[in-house]
Amino acid sequence: MKSLFILLLAATSSLWAAERPNILWITSEDNGKEWLGCYGNEQAKTPNLDSFAKRSVQFQNFFSNAPVCAVARSTILTGVYAPSQGSQHMRSRHAIPSNHKPYVSYLREAGYYCSNASKTDFNFIINDKAVWDECDGKAHYRNRAEGQPFFSIFNLTDSHESSLFPDRIAKNRENGHIPPTPRLSPEEVEVPPYLPDLPEIRSDYAVYSDTITHLDRKIGKILSELESQGLADDTIVFYFSDHGGILPRGKRYLKDTGVNVPLLVHVPEKWKALSPFTNGSVIEEKAAFIDLAPTLFSMLGIEIPEIMQGRAILGEKRKPAPEYVFLYADRFDEIYGMRRGLTDGRWKYIRRFTPHLPAAPYSYYQFGQDGWTAWKKAWQEGNLSEELSRIWEPNQEVEELFDTQSDPWEVKNLAQDPAFAEQLKTMREALAGQMAAIADTGIIPEPMFPELAKSQPIAAYAHSRIEEWPDLIELAFTATKRDETQLPLLIEKLASKDPLERYWASQGCLILGKKAAPAEEALRVLLADPSSANRVSAAQALVVMDKPAEAYELLLTELNKEGNEYAQQNVVNVLTQLDAHDRIPDEWVIKFSKKKKAGAYVKRLAEMLAEERGL
Repeated sequence: MKSLFILLLAATSSLWAAERPNILWITSEDNGKEWLGCYGNEQAKTPNLDSFAKRSVQFQNFFSNAPVCAVARSTILTGVYAPSQGSQHMRSRHAIPSNHKPYVSYLREAGYYCSNASKTDFNFIINDKAVWDECDGKAHYRNRAEGQPFFSIFNLTDSHESSLFPDRIAKNRENGHIPPTPRLSPEEVEVPPYLPDLPEIRSDYAVYSDTITHLDRKIGKILSELESQGLADDTIVFYFSDHGGILPRGKRYLKDTGVNVPLLVHVPEKWKALSPFTNGSVIEEKAAFIDLAPTLFSMLGIEIPEIMQGRAILGEKRKPAPEYVFLYADRFDEIYGMRRGLTDGRWKYIRRFTPHLPAAPYSYYQFGQDGWTAWKKAWQEGNLSEELSRIWEPNQEVEELFDTQSDPWEVKNLAQDPAFAEQLKTMREALAGQMAAIADTGIIPEPMFPELAKSQPIAAYAHSRIEEWPDLIELAFTATKRDETQLPLLIEKLASKDPLERYWASQGCLILGKKAAPAEEALRVLLADPSSANRVSAAQALVVMDKPAEAYELLLTELNKEGNEYAQQNVVNVLTQLDAHDRIPDEWVIKFSKKKKAGAYVKRLAEMLAEERGL
């Protein structure tokens, strides 16, 4: 019986191979399009990608919906926006709805051999490797059954931000991946205007240029192998990076340096009917990661599930581009924060829902790079201009509006310019509508996920309240716009029966700071709230209002409550924001730095404090 099944599968696969193309994805990490010669970088040395671009369709406005890997990857895998399924927090592993199936499952059902070499990290509860026919460093399309069509990914990690960590630079030089002395001298480097002109920044730029050249060589080998196997005429090839980077204010930021990534698509002559574009053309049409799964299905004749929120770029089911691409950024590693954005390829709108926080750091991991460390040190020593210091300081702009056509590095915020008031209003309303339409789970603080979700995915909870979501979105917008005329509304909402309304009302008071003094009594009531997120938010607001005594007592009590790692992580964040992490007892630091089953980021925060204190 088993032999008969294999014969039937092989016969079916041969038939499919004649009717459907193979698909090859080559992905790289942490490099925006600005690092490649084909995208206009005259200092780049990327001959293989430049050559590939000339025989491919080159997308100018392709975006990673999130500027960090696991969140972006969860969007690709399901074709659903991460905040619409509760996977927007970095390495969170929350459950998602059961009908959010990985696109790979549909491909395998259609007879495709699916290999992944070898990045997973899909950011929700799933057996990452079991999704694939083969998933490890040796996974390859050549391991498929004879005649079977394939979908194969080669994830190249060489350009990851860690390639600029000093030990990795040394190792790459030792291995011959990059030269002992950079091809570009630091003096030749063109430092973009959003960065300080520091020796470490120049050095990182020069070294990374060599890293990209090494990446380009590896991509050339993958393309050459496809040719040598006689498969190039039957295979549609995509190349893209997982998000931007690698210099500071790239990865983890909704600026184009964080989200505008290269996309090159080569459709062989045999399959040209699947593309409306001519190879060798440069396309301005907007597209994003949310579109990749529907595009695959459209090219391969697979029905696109209604749950998918993107659109097909290629194939029979191709649809026109929407007006805007939706962007999002939430907790990265240990640090909480929430931003949302829209871009139409020219205009970029970014909204901060935690504007009381600095715009750096968004993760402590980045300080493995000399450039990040040097920028922070220069700020601490007062050696920067006001513009270049701003990123490190609290109370950021609530809204940002950029014209990326006249200001490609996004350094001139037009949000306060009356001449652009209508553009600002239009995009603000569009963002609120987008967030409401998908029941954006960013409106729910992560420590509340287990409290509200109970036994269901948090997305199911949010979608069960989707008719109420526009009002919650409106409250979040109101609470975070730093408008003291809205204080009476915030005080009213502090007594709401809805924990989410109470949360955003307390956040609004926190953002207003001392101007929220009339809310003191209502905030004190919230110290006994059933939700940890609300208790902590109220306590932080009281500290900012110079009412610290019982607030600090509550925060330290919350710190010792176990069972909800996100609640603990949130408390450490708050104490750090209040410049009060020295209040965290050594006993707690020792316990959680050595505790084997502590939440990953709680443990890392404790380890950092232990190192800082010499414990």
